[in-house]
Formats: sequence, structure tokens, C-alpha cells
Amino acid sequence: MKQLTKAEEEVMQILWKLEKCNVAAIIEELPEPKPAYNTVSTIVRILENKGFVDHEKAGKGHLYFPLVKKSDYSNQSINKLVDGYFQGSFKSMVSFFMKKNDMSLSELESIMKEIRKSDGQEGPDNK
Repeated sequence: MKQLTKAEEEVMQILWKLEKCNVAAIIEELPEPKPAYNTVSTIVRILENKGFVDHEKAGKGHLYFPLVKKSDYSNQSINKLVDGYFQGSFKSMVSFFMKKNDMSLSELESIMKEIRKSDGQEGPDNK
């Protein structure tokens, strides 16, 4: 999966949120100062060429929708971050964030509890 530029990622965040929309709706969601219609339209076409977005005809215009799930892109981005900055070690990444963000042990335990819950590992003995 290709990496997105900051502008492309910003448009994708809106498409993931709205699920299906035209360029005008994307612009409406963007912060001030609003970019030009042609700028956003160009970004959407680039996203189509990269395989992230597709469209369907809607009257004289198009409705765009994501082809790539947000979770899939997020997972790939996190893995790239871990590989590039932490030599592939999630342990090193967590340690870094604990030190830099002054995370307490109780916060880390809370995160571990959420991970166990999402993995279905939280039983009567793991609460």
C-alpha cells in the first residue's frame, strides 16, 4: 500500500468519515482557509490513481468513496513508524512514548486491559 501525503491523508480522513460524497462536501469539511475546488478535485483523482478511492456517477458529477479501510491504512502506517524509528520493536515504541509523555504505570495497565479486551483475552482471571 502506498503512503499518502499530508493533503491526501486529510482528504481520506473526510472520506472515511462521510463514506460517500462529492468534492464540495469534502471542501465543506476542511478547515479555513478552504482550498480551491480544483485543488481538492486533483487530490481526489490522485487518490483514485493510487487505488485509495473510487467514484460513481451522480447526475452530472461524481460521488467518491474509499476503497481502503481506515484500519488497514492505520495499521500499515503504524508498522512503518515502528520499523523506521524503533527498529521494528513495539516494545521500544511503547517505552519511548511512556518516557516522552510521562505515562504512569496505571495508564499503561489501562491500555493493556483494553488490548486484552479487544483480543478477547479478558476473562475472570485477567480483569
